[in-house]
Amino acid sequence: MSLAAPVRGDSFISLCFHDVRPDVGRGDDLSMSTDRFVALLTWLRQHGYQPVGIDDLLQARQGERPLPEKAVLLTFDDGYRDFYSQVFPLLKAYRYPAVLAVVGSWLDAAPGETVDYGGTPVPREKFLSREQLCEIAGSGLVEIASHSYDGHRGIAANPQGNRQPALSARLYDSENNRYEDDAGYFARVHADLNKNADLIAKLVGARPRVMVWPFGKYSLPAIRAAREAGMTVTLGLGDGAGDTDHLTGVKRLLIEGSLELHSLAWRIRHPLARDPQRVVQVDLDYVYDSDPAQAERNLGALLDRIEALQITTVYLQAFADPDGDGLADALYFPNAWLPVRADLFNRVAWQLKTRAGVKVYAWLPVLTFATPHKDLLVRRWQPAAGLSAPDPRDYRRLSPFVPEVRDMVRGIYGDLARYADFDGLLFHDDALLSAFEDAHPAAMAWRRQQGLTDDPSILWASADEMRHWSRLKTGYLIDFTRELADTVRQYRPEIRTARNLYARAVLDPAGEGRFSQNLGLFLQHYDETALMAMPYLEGAGDAESWLRGLVAAVDREPHGLEKTVFELQSVDWTDPKRPLATRALARHMRLLQSLGAVHFGYYPDDFHRDHPAAESLHPAFSINSDPFEM
Repeated sequence: MSLAAPVRGDSFISLCFHDVRPDVGRGDDLSMSTDRFVALLTWLRQHGYQPVGIDDLLQARQGERPLPEKAVLLTFDDGYRDFYSQVFPLLKAYRYPAVLAVVGSWLDAAPGETVDYGGTPVPREKFLSREQLCEIAGSGLVEIASHSYDGHRGIAANPQGNRQPALSARLYDSENNRYEDDAGYFARVHADLNKNADLIAKLVGARPRVMVWPFGKYSLPAIRAAREAGMTVTLGLGDGAGDTDHLTGVKRLLIEGSLELHSLAWRIRHPLARDPQRVVQVDLDYVYDSDPAQAERNLGALLDRIEALQITTVYLQAFADPDGDGLADALYFPNAWLPVRADLFNRVAWQLKTRAGVKVYAWLPVLTFATPHKDLLVRRWQPAAGLSAPDPRDYRRLSPFVPEVRDMVRGIYGDLARYADFDGLLFHDDALLSAFEDAHPAAMAWRRQQGLTDDPSILWASADEMRHWSRLKTGYLIDFTRELADTVRQYRPEIRTARNLYARAVLDPAGEGRFSQNLGLFLQHYDETALMAMPYLEGAGDAESWLRGLVAAVDREPHGLEKTVFELQSVDWTDPKRPLATRALARHMRLLQSLGAVHFGYYPDDFHRDHPAAESLHPAFSINSDPFEM
């Protein structure tokens, strides 16, 4: 398994500010009052933080001079006029370097005009004049960065008309019912970035070295376009520390001016800390309807429900399985591989993100894509018959060892990332291989390449051989899902990964052999492990005792509770899909919290029938609940 961690350079944190001005009112979360900004600068100095500039980062990357301890990069987006009157004098007084990102089309706008600020018309006078920008650049303290020429806006990104960030979304042509292709997307972004670099060079005498992505959204083709325009440092958004070995898509902590200073200080001190996750796994099959108007009504009901629950995350189905047989018969996004039931995933994901304020993970199979080609299926070794063949009793999966399968699945994941905006991937529970799988000839060929026996009659001849084969398969599936994540990161570089894990793989000493899944390895190689904490599915007689044992087993692993999402069940599938009582689900959630579980959620959600009942579940589930009222 190729699982080594990268070597990291000098670390630093990066802060993203927007407007700083004396009068900040309610509802203006991205603006900070001048008094609070001064207090924050004072706090940084008192606590040993040392602002650095782009030259410092580049010199550290070249090994010329290390960054100081507690290095911090101060960045300011959009080029507000108040930067000149409020921030610039303070930077000079403190002798602090900073990065200022400007939008070319706003600089080009004439006095008295308005500019398109992410869909809102804003007076041109709210932003820096050209003369002020030149003075700021001449100080030597402030690096002038590009924030695009005309990319700080939304473009039509799906048939439903959602407007999404221009530099990461594919433009949807409603007249011809088609999306922008790879070449068209790259050409558009490349032209925009070059136009702004030329304008900045004309105004301040030097082309920018830094690209600051509007809304923090970008892609690897966009990074290539920035590099070709001369910008080798690119800044995004997101919690986390930066390091000088990786200066593309640097994470920046978005500073909300409404936060109290102690909250800002905590976030700066803990850049990697993650809030507890509250997750609902949603079947897009429940939203889809052949009547688009009804599908919109269904979407509205889902949005109202997720808003009412006040959670953090939705695992959203990106594939269609209307008959419930576990196979992805079609997909909910444009692709070159399977039928499109409806171009719906991007619409629903975007509405959930922008209206309900949640993170959306695309939930997609790894192996259970429908195909008529039986020669591509996972095969089970049948010792009595002395042959290998697909077993009709098994979960019908494609063999990951077959090159054509890997190409198809990578292509599906790539198409998802091209045409949809989302925050993470949930690899479905179909990524498993039992003890007697996979005996496909391609799997045996892979073993031969590793210098191992390819005789399937020998593979399962001893317990040691079976354990060794199970560990190899565990690693192979991890590597394959990492390939899929890397494919998605070509277009969505900031996505996180989660993978479903069967509880039996955790509780049963022989669990890895049964599933080719391993909790310890999952915790190492995915951002989260979505553990199927479903006692009734597992036939547990005492659900609460079973959950206690499961939490204890997870807690024994390093970072186990910190990186595990416990997915409870809201339906008892063993009793004709009998809904479980909401009070029982809430009781299980409270139990998980009392045992130290940090993240949890449930599946499935039936928003049509309000099950589980949102009002009753809210006190145990919502991130805004008072724990002392439980």
